[in-house]
Amino acid sequence: MWCLELLLPLLLIIKDVSGQWNVWIPRDISAMTNSCVVIPCTFMYPSGIRPYRGIHGIWYFGQPYPQLFPPVVFKTRTEIVHESYQGRTKLIGDLHQRNCTLLISNIGTEHSGRYYFRADLGGANIYTYPDFSELKVLDQPNIDIPEEIVADENLELTCYAPDNCPENSPEIQWMYTDYLPEPEYTSDYVEESNTAVLSSTLTFTPRPMHNGQLLGCRVYYPNTTLAYERLISLDVKYAPRSVWVNVSAEVMEGSSVTLHCEVDSNPPPRISWLFGDQELLWDTASNTSLSLEDLTPSQEGIYTCVGNNGYGVMNTSMYLAVLYPPSEPVVNGSLTIMEGSSISLQCSTQGNPAPTLTWLKDGELVGTITAEEVSVLELLELTPQGEGQYRCLAENEHGRASSSLNITVEYAPVLLDESKCAVVREGVQCVCMATGNPEPTIEFYLPDKNITINDTFGRYNYYTRTDGHTSTGMIKLREKGERLGNGAVNVHCSISNMYGSESFHLELQQEKKYMMAVIVGTIGGVAVIAFIIAAVRYVGHNNKKENGNPGQDLVSKLENPALYYSTVKKDKQCLRKKVGEDGDYQPVGSMADLERQELNYAALEFLGGRSRDGGTSGRGDDGSDYTEIKAK
Repeated sequence: MWCLELLLPLLLIIKDVSGQWNVWIPRDISAMTNSCVVIPCTFMYPSGIRPYRGIHGIWYFGQPYPQLFPPVVFKTRTEIVHESYQGRTKLIGDLHQRNCTLLISNIGTEHSGRYYFRADLGGANIYTYPDFSELKVLDQPNIDIPEEIVADENLELTCYAPDNCPENSPEIQWMYTDYLPEPEYTSDYVEESNTAVLSSTLTFTPRPMHNGQLLGCRVYYPNTTLAYERLISLDVKYAPRSVWVNVSAEVMEGSSVTLHCEVDSNPPPRISWLFGDQELLWDTASNTSLSLEDLTPSQEGIYTCVGNNGYGVMNTSMYLAVLYPPSEPVVNGSLTIMEGSSISLQCSTQGNPAPTLTWLKDGELVGTITAEEVSVLELLELTPQGEGQYRCLAENEHGRASSSLNITVEYAPVLLDESKCAVVREGVQCVCMATGNPEPTIEFYLPDKNITINDTFGRYNYYTRTDGHTSTGMIKLREKGERLGNGAVNVHCSISNMYGSESFHLELQQEKKYMMAVIVGTIGGVAVIAFIIAAVRYVGHNNKKENGNPGQDLVSKLENPALYYSTVKKDKQCLRKKVGEDGDYQPVGSMADLERQELNYAALEFLGGRSRDGGTSGRGDDGSDYTEIKAK
């Protein structure tokens, strides 16, 4: 048997230099439960002492002092021992050879503790050695595990089995190693302090996936039922190898959302939620959640979860989109520009999803529809027709908004076709209409009289009004205005504003029609007068035949003949006699029947007519021309 055979000869040659009481026993020794253990022991006593009646020995458990009544493990003088050691102990050393080696069989965990040897040489030569051997009874093998197991670094695990029982020698077997990457096994036998230990070392490189995996060491004694196992769970340290967060999400403005983050690492990491460079939340855990409430568009962006456990750092980001209707578009302010100028109208807004931008002018589509946050409408060489309200409309699936501006185009005055002079009952009415921005000022000028008619000179019933950018001026010439050599109305209209001025001669658009009416009226009047004269002569001729000389009466009656005349009107008229100064008219005597006849005629102008005094023509109170007719 192993160490005792080598130990005793060595101890016997040791000289008793000090001549004192000494003992050599292993300080620590171990054994498996239900097996046995041999505690090697060699003692010395002073050389001057002669054993009396032989050498006896006692093994105590727990205490070296008999007066404290420690349990007796073994005693050579008697078989009386503590009950827990009854039939289990045996002294296998020869005390006369100073060998006090003890064998304990079928040990249990209750036998773990300190063992002291007491030498009895007879008489007063009894001595309890203070040195002790501490026995550890194991119910499972020991596995030497490093303080830290790091992923991807080489790892050695050693399993120990005590070999201090001469009756049986143990063997070691590793368990649950099938999943390990390329494991290696080595065995060793170590003798130290007179004890023996069998060891088996398992070598491999752990991965993060091995964290929490079970490994086992099994110690068994061949040809017995004794077997012992120990299982360990690998605590593999590794940097974060995955960071899981929500997928990118879209949420409505004003709603709430919770962002989750889970990090796979060992030990658990410090988890931080970042928005840009701002840390919103942190916690030391394997997972954490960030709650966001009443979201606004400013909270849209990239959210990052960072895991850091001292062995490494990893992060994962997600994009949080906040959906909202378009904001009120920002557009140019209202503009006033010159005709022919070009401008650019800009419209910008924000919305999610990106809104479409549409330009409308007075409700009508202009330009193109764009799906961007900025739209530019180019207006080139603007004309007055380009003036109006321009509205930028922003729309997306969550709503719409718009903003408007007004564009005013300023331009020089332009005369409108409605400008003219026309004959009316009161005389001639001249109208001048012009458009411009600013609104044009209208003046009339009578060159023949060198008169300017405007707001400060209000004759001729001057009247003006403004409607938008259109100005209207009007005058009435009671005597049919100033005429040129050819009989036309000589009236000028001047229009002006800050961008220019022009003067135009106004045409009398009804002059030709009026002249034709005069000609037709003259012919008709002559025919009527000829008819009257013929009728008078016919009546006078008949009376002459019947009454002798009736013509004299007729002549006398016509000494002061009534005045017959007509006026020109658009409607059908007949001959009437002016009665009184107020201009009332009555049908003429026997001509009353003509009232029922539909005669079209115009005013008669007798250029060579004479009055009763001298045969000259005259003018009535209402301005109409007439002549006096006499019967002959």
